[in-house]
Amino acid sequence: MTDPIQKTDALNLAHEFLTLTVAGQDYAIDILSVREIRGWVPETPLPNCPASVRGVINLRGLVVPIYDLRARLGAAPHNPSATNVVIVVEATNAQYGLLADAVSDIVSTDGADLQPVPATGIAAENNFITALLTRADRMISVLDLDLLVATRRDPAASQALIAA
Repeated sequence: MTDPIQKTDALNLAHEFLTLTVAGQDYAIDILSVREIRGWVPETPLPNCPASVRGVINLRGLVVPIYDLRARLGAAPHNPSATNVVIVVEATNAQYGLLADAVSDIVSTDGADLQPVPATGIAAENNFITALLTRADRMISVLDLDLLVATRRDPAASQALIAA
């Protein structure tokens, strides 16, 4: 889990973010984590995955899991179309695809317009937002990719699968 002190210190640094839209809401991810942006392609479903994992795609020989940001962020599900995008990111030392409705733009900030997330009572394992990027006409939630793609598994069950 990210240390709150590190989050506060990070608010004072210059950043560039890729902004995206999911279910009518604006989100941002660190531009340095983005590997590529591609159009939607059908995924291969995997059994027993969380609802937020749509499946996997073959990305030039690399099998990449696709996370549905609508499901992961608690929005109403929908069927992807050609207008959706997959943002391939590097998080937790692996590549993941994030299914979003659209990519908006790249936003630069010196940290002055990054605000800490107020206490809302959201459980720590579901709080993927590290800061709020304020603009004149909108607020953009900055996502923590490591928390977003983290899976909570029973360690005993994982060990049983490895031993089998």
